[in-house]
Amino acid sequence: MPTHQAVRIQSEGGPLELAEVDTRPPGRDEVRIAVTACGICGTDRAFVNGGFPNLSWPLTPGHEIAGTIAELGEGVEGFAVGDRVAVGWFGGCCYRCDPCRKGIFIHCVNGKVPSWHYPGGYAESVTVPANALARVPSELTDVEAAPMGCAGVTTYNALRHTRALPGDRVAVLGVGGLGHLGLQFARAMGFETIAIARGAGKAEDAKKLGAHHYIDSTTGDVSDALRALGGATVVLGTAGNAKAMADTVGGLAPQGELVTIGVTPEPLPISPVQLITPGLSIVGHPSGTAKDVEDTMHFAVLSGVRAWVEELPLSQAAEGYAALEQGRAHYRTVLTM
Repeated sequence: MPTHQAVRIQSEGGPLELAEVDTRPPGRDEVRIAVTACGICGTDRAFVNGGFPNLSWPLTPGHEIAGTIAELGEGVEGFAVGDRVAVGWFGGCCYRCDPCRKGIFIHCVNGKVPSWHYPGGYAESVTVPANALARVPSELTDVEAAPMGCAGVTTYNALRHTRALPGDRVAVLGVGGLGHLGLQFARAMGFETIAIARGAGKAEDAKKLGAHHYIDSTTGDVSDALRALGGATVVLGTAGNAKAMADTVGGLAPQGELVTIGVTPEPLPISPVQLITPGLSIVGHPSGTAKDVEDTMHFAVLSGVRAWVEELPLSQAAEGYAALEQGRAHYRTVLTM
């Protein structure tokens, strides 16, 4: 059987090690991708540390994958060897469960995520369900496309499903891997864009990313600052910090929305009385399907939105992951094969 190089973690919390592994040919309704780029995402920490149920060890992380179709399995239609494709957090659905039959494929009961339900993209080759594939437009490089499969689609898809209209104020909480894309998408969608972050260190980047206003959460009450600007129609919570999200609620305009995409198990310290009189909503938003990833990439081409990335070769995956773990990472790190 042919082999390829892949990063493997032998057990929960173990080191990221490059290994030679068997290359699995695609089965029915699957394709094999020759991976050229894979983003390092904050959620990879949860995989490395065993934070999801029923993980299979050794584990290969990576769910921001871009590359070229190398092999087609039986029954695959509409794709050909050589097609450029991306696979994100949405790694396939069954089409049979109740959510799928209702057309909400992102909530598939049997949904798959790369690195959880099959080996992920820190590898030269990955075999995936064909219904997980998003076509990469010719205007994007694979390095530009990879982060759109998770960070990109999560922010873009969340924003386009809010009630905000062009000209409305939209605040993005957190200027990091998700937030730096959220700011760009918010500006490109025509919103008066507000960045919220801890300290003044991200102020200059926030303005470059499209923010009209910058709120340093360490210098005063965030809700007061939002109200001083006229109140936000939407706060996109990209920072995985429940208190920081809750601190924005008083700054929402009537019928405003807090959309949570920053993952944290902490409870939100918000009381019903804060929500009832102004008629506020708190919404959790998952990433998006393969079609949503295609839409995200299409909009990125139209608008010029791009992730700010640092590229590292696959052989330096452990270093890239360590930078993420220690808070030293660039906005997005992309491994290249």
